[in-house]
Amino acid sequence: MKDLRRYLVLKYIQYLVLSSSNAVSTFLGLLGSLYTIIILQSARVSSKSTVVLISSLAKADILVSVSIVSEMVVWTFDVGTSSTAFTSAPLQNLLTANTHISCLLLSCIAFEAYLITFFPTESRRLRTVKNARLTSRIIWTLVVAECALFQTDDLLKASSTSAPTRSPCIWLFHFSSTAAALLRSLSYFLGILLRIVNVYIYYKIFFSMSNR
Repeated sequence: MKDLRRYLVLKYIQYLVLSSSNAVSTFLGLLGSLYTIIILQSARVSSKSTVVLISSLAKADILVSVSIVSEMVVWTFDVGTSSTAFTSAPLQNLLTANTHISCLLLSCIAFEAYLITFFPTESRRLRTVKNARLTSRIIWTLVVAECALFQTDDLLKASSTSAPTRSPCIWLFHFSSTAAALLRSLSYFLGILLRIVNVYIYYKIFFSMSNR
């Protein structure tokens, strides 16, 4: 559990403290996720709701690995400029999905820590493995749908610049563009809100443990 706590601290720094990812934090995050996936296979780790959320958090870094490998393949085989521009949007959407999934899962873990600290008995029915798995599935589904919308918007923008826009598709282009812009703004403000909520939760937990 000490290793899992260190991993959570690393992930909080990577996604909720740093304003943007860098090469060092990304590399350390990937190593931490790989190590976490390995130790979670041990029989000594009991199946709890927090462990389920941490497992889903570690698996989210698979998206980062796919993005890095894809970029290395593009660079190795010296793909043309047009192909690089075409592949950059999906790779960026993979990183966006990883960030959003990680932030939401970290917030769920923080909320569970809050319940354990202040409402251990009352919240026992909520803190189940079944609910944790359901929460992880919902988060993954919502973020995948979000990135699918972003990808659709990117593809429509690329097709509109390379070919004349047909009148029946104009409404689809405007709808996806507006929806994607609104969703990006919502994601930005939600990210700020999650940072504030996480700081407040751990502030309350820290002073509660100090008083004890």
